[in-house]
Amino acid sequence: MTFPGGVHVSRKVFIPRGCPLILRLILAVICLSAMGFACPKSCHCSEKNGLMVVQCSSRNLEEIPSNLPHDTVSLLLSSNHITKIPNQAFKNLPWLQELDLSRNAIETVDAGAFQGVTESLRALDLSHNQMQSVPKEAFARLHAKISLSNNPWHCECTLQEVLRELRLDPETVNEVSCHTSVQEEYAGKPVIQVLDSGINFCNFHHKTTDVAMFVTMFGWFTMVIAYVIYYVRHNQEDARRHLEYLKSLPSSSQISKDFDTISTVL
Repeated sequence: MTFPGGVHVSRKVFIPRGCPLILRLILAVICLSAMGFACPKSCHCSEKNGLMVVQCSSRNLEEIPSNLPHDTVSLLLSSNHITKIPNQAFKNLPWLQELDLSRNAIETVDAGAFQGVTESLRALDLSHNQMQSVPKEAFARLHAKISLSNNPWHCECTLQEVLRELRLDPETVNEVSCHTSVQEEYAGKPVIQVLDSGINFCNFHHKTTDVAMFVTMFGWFTMVIAYVIYYVRHNQEDARRHLEYLKSLPSSSQISKDFDTISTVL
């Protein structure tokens, strides 16, 4: 078998004739396992033009199988019930070139989902899933042609930055549409068409943030002014009552006159 990069591996296992039967069987199992012959029970593994193809489509799978052949070049997982692509889901598949995850229920793609296959992967199909957004790191350094059509995308700054770095499948690029958007008028429109019209979701995000900060600062300022007004008015009321109290007290001259009158009488 010739793998990508020109590496040739023979599937024939050499077992010395002089070994006991049981030892020969053990060696055969070890060698076959090491060469990646294991195939998930729910899948069908076959060679096509000397390349390992793993067919797992329409098998009611809820997650990506973990015991895939090490020499898998094509992995077909379409039409299942997979909801998540976890970190390093394909780390043991260094030769993987084609990955079909279309028509699942994928909502979450972890940031390190494709670690280990970023250099080898050539075609990635994630169409007809339930993805609204993906982290920017998820597709970092991928060279594959990617299909993201027919997902309920939420058009905002992160999605714009993700799409800017990808090599989208030109045949399905117009089917990558805004299901929802930070600007409602763009819902239902192809993302590329919106971006080509000059719309920048990141600028809108910054403006929204600025407005929110302004509203917050205005709220705090209003609270401070209200407190100052309340404080001044409360102190004025206290001062007025104190002044009225002082006015109600007899003056020193009146006290002196009263004292003289008492002295005269005596």
